[in-house]
Amino acid sequence: MKKSLEDHAARFDEKAGEYDESNSDEYRACANLVVEHAAPGEDDVVLDLGTGTGAIALALAPDADRVVGRDISEGMMEEAERKADEEGLENLEFDYGTFREPEYDGPVDVVTSNFAMHHLSDDEKREAIDVIAALEPRKFVLGDVMFFGEPDSDAPFYSPEVDDPATVGALADAFTDAGFSLTAVERVHDQVGVLVAERSPTAADADADAEGEVGDPGDDPAADA
Repeated sequence: MKKSLEDHAARFDEKAGEYDESNSDEYRACANLVVEHAAPGEDDVVLDLGTGTGAIALALAPDADRVVGRDISEGMMEEAERKADEEGLENLEFDYGTFREPEYDGPVDVVTSNFAMHHLSDDEKREAIDVIAALEPRKFVLGDVMFFGEPDSDAPFYSPEVDDPATVGALADAFTDAGFSLTAVERVHDQVGVLVAERSPTAADADADAEGEVGDPGDDPAADA
């Protein structure tokens, strides 16, 4: 990360009030795709990392059981809370948290993030994806600045002084190494896209299923004796 968490938080605190109006068409397209792919069920808990002013969290709240938003900017989360109050949404919770330390240890079914992870270095992105995988969500939907090819240095979509986007390949490798499988890749712009990663069945899951089948009295001849 090229700036400290405190630097980033202060920068976003300063722009919180006008953030929604300043967003690009690519940002909005990504946000719509993240919401579409997240598609939580009524019993699902969603963890929205880098929640900002709540664009994703508020859109998903009506369909989810609960949405937990985490961010480093108090100003941005105050905007999110204000909008939630205006919309009468009561199943949201906003608090401080980072990608690598989300400060959340409850159940989570779907993890979302839009235009936030690109502030981390590639190694830090890997650490973050490992942390998220440990929460055992079934799905992680990431909308972000990312490179589908060689970025145009004369027309970067990102700000080199504060941003550090990864290639789609590097992100795909990080997801795969953490036990996810990419199930969708949406290209919004040469430097912007949405990735949908879902958890692959683990050996532990397979063992648990096998034990359940062996232990089913309906399959045990002795149980019928």
